[in-house]
Amino acid sequence: MSDVSAQGPEANRRLDAIDRKILMVLQEDASLSVAEIGDRVGLSSTPCWKRIQRLEADGVILRRVALVDQNKIGLGISVFVSVESADHSEAWLKKFAEAVSSMPEVMEFYRMAGDVDYMLRVVVADMQSYDVFYKKLISAVPLKNVTSRFAMEKIKSVTALPVPPV
Repeated sequence: MSDVSAQGPEANRRLDAIDRKILMVLQEDASLSVAEIGDRVGLSSTPCWKRIQRLEADGVILRRVALVDQNKIGLGISVFVSVESADHSEAWLKKFAEAVSSMPEVMEFYRMAGDVDYMLRVVVADMQSYDVFYKKLISAVPLKNVTSRFAMEKIKSVTALPVPPV
């Protein structure tokens, strides 16, 4: 459930400038051939492919996916859901995490510091679909407070991480 790397800064030291270029190219368009990626980063196909395989084996590249426009598949509403809990036990968190992780509407799920305990990014087709989701969420485990914020407009949305220089 955690995105926190156990490797820490050591993983960053192993990435050289070419690895970083490969990551930037793949984040922009993972459908490129190895030859095209190699051309863009200054490598021939074989060494480029070996670097990509190493980045995958090391867990730097998690997976390659297609990005889908949520509006074009009928999921026009994005909701940011803040959750507060009165129970902070490990057993409660395990049950809550399992329940939320099994809900396909939840695109992202974070444990937070500050005035809310958890934050969810949820996508649904319409208000009725959100109501169904909301009822499912509040019946999963006891919750202290749930606040829903509906996005009016997506101004920026990127998937490419800003790869830091060497």
